[in-house]
Amino acid sequence: MEKELVVVIDYGGQYNQLVARRVRESNVYCEIYSYKTDPDKIWALNPKGIILTGGPNSCYAEGAPGAPKELFEKGIPVLGLCYGAQMMMHVLGGRVETPEVGEYGKTEIHYDGSSVLFKGLPEKSVCWMSHFDRIAELAEGFCITAHTADCPVAACENAGKGLYALQFHPEVLHTVNGTEMIRRFVIEVCGCKGDWRMDSFVEEQIALIREKVGRGKVLCALSGGVDSSVAAVLLSRAVGNQLTCVFVDHGLLRKNEGDEVEEVFGPDGPYQLNFIRVNAKDRYYSKLAGVTEPEKKRKIIGEEFIRVFEEEAKKIGAVDFLVQGTIYPDVVESGLGGESAVIKSHHNVGGLPEYVDFKEIIEPLRDLFKDEVRKAGLELGIPGKLVYRQPFPGPGLGIRIIGEITEKKVRIVQEADAIYREEIEKAVIAWQKSVSSKAAQKSEFLRPAEGEGLSGQLPPWMPDQYFAVLTNVRSVGVMGDERTYDYAVALRAVQTIDFMTAESAQIPFSVLQTVMSRIINEVKGVNRVFYDLTSKPPGTIEYE
Repeated sequence: MEKELVVVIDYGGQYNQLVARRVRESNVYCEIYSYKTDPDKIWALNPKGIILTGGPNSCYAEGAPGAPKELFEKGIPVLGLCYGAQMMMHVLGGRVETPEVGEYGKTEIHYDGSSVLFKGLPEKSVCWMSHFDRIAELAEGFCITAHTADCPVAACENAGKGLYALQFHPEVLHTVNGTEMIRRFVIEVCGCKGDWRMDSFVEEQIALIREKVGRGKVLCALSGGVDSSVAAVLLSRAVGNQLTCVFVDHGLLRKNEGDEVEEVFGPDGPYQLNFIRVNAKDRYYSKLAGVTEPEKKRKIIGEEFIRVFEEEAKKIGAVDFLVQGTIYPDVVESGLGGESAVIKSHHNVGGLPEYVDFKEIIEPLRDLFKDEVRKAGLELGIPGKLVYRQPFPGPGLGIRIIGEITEKKVRIVQEADAIYREEIEKAVIAWQKSVSSKAAQKSEFLRPAEGEGLSGQLPPWMPDQYFAVLTNVRSVGVMGDERTYDYAVALRAVQTIDFMTAESAQIPFSVLQTVMSRIINEVKGVNRVFYDLTSKPPGTIEYE
């Protein structure tokens, strides 16, 4: 059965992944393509609908990204967002101007309930605006379906032709009912069935992998993180003992994590995997000595990762395929699959050397977002504790140590991070004990979740990801009446739904004080602790 596809055409907007993610929340498969993609390639995909993202340009400026008029005449429903909406009007004969007043942030908006996108929703609501241009004159056949105090055309449509334009960003959670608007576009306007689910994805991938691999041997890069664990179990289900999993302990893991990975996936674990552990700590530290530039560190870690795999492949004989746990945000943030600027190279994407001694790389999770990977893991029967553990980057603590990596610095960040996670877990358990089950069920802020040894109802401040970072800042302090000149540790904790946008978690100050006191007293080489309040954007969740 051919799966339904909605195409997101990226014009450089910061929310392009969010747009695709919202489509998938409607159980409709979605892919991101640059506006520079050959239109014939887009038509060949036979999309059920097309969504045009926002972007930083003015559509009437010379050389501005555009779209062929044919895009709006193919009979394929099109939804334009922000720049995409303005560009749609511009191409079809409307007019876009720069007003004296722009709109940024949460804005009160009024909807026309006759539109299929807004029917039954509150007439007055809140949306997220971020624009300096606006639609001044509609193209022929369009009518206004929403407005704000400063934007007369906050939404418009030509329903007969399936063309919809929203000046605001429905993909951002600050837009009330925004996800529902996108769902209505893909289901009611595009006619998608919404039958793309993880159970069918898993079965489809298993069949595809079996066909691709045949009788070949497969080597899997197993880190013990969510992505590589799901990829490993998926491959094991598909090809059985043709799979060998190599766990490279590069000395940049969290405290005791190497032994924990071996306990789960090793010969005494629940999975029938050919498991090899390579202790490569000294090799990595030597390669990284004196290196301070983040991208160079990533490249070194990525290349050494492949070199170790090549060596292990030679030991076990001919290997045909290498498996990696690349996921969709890795691809997009590395500058592939869209138009947005490269944010960072990824261990599984941009960090690979040009020469790889395998026939082909298999990336079974390449099209999935993080929460979809977790769903796939549950479908495969992987325990929730492993599926819901915190994300951990491929380069490990190498990008949580600012500046040069040394064994001493690794020890510092490992110890600080272990204390941080231990105190968060203690605080959550204490909170659970203090709140009765009946009261917990009443709170609209509570959410069921698992991970890091935690389960059940979690407090409203519970972060989705939290870790310690060793900064490159050293400062004077006083400990035991003596002068110190030691490092500062930064604590990072964010709450997020999709890991593409995030807000700093409001961890109770008393918990942070306890963490600070323990780190300074127990971790040699640290005399200051900071708490990072930065959201994403403008920051990223990781530091490098």
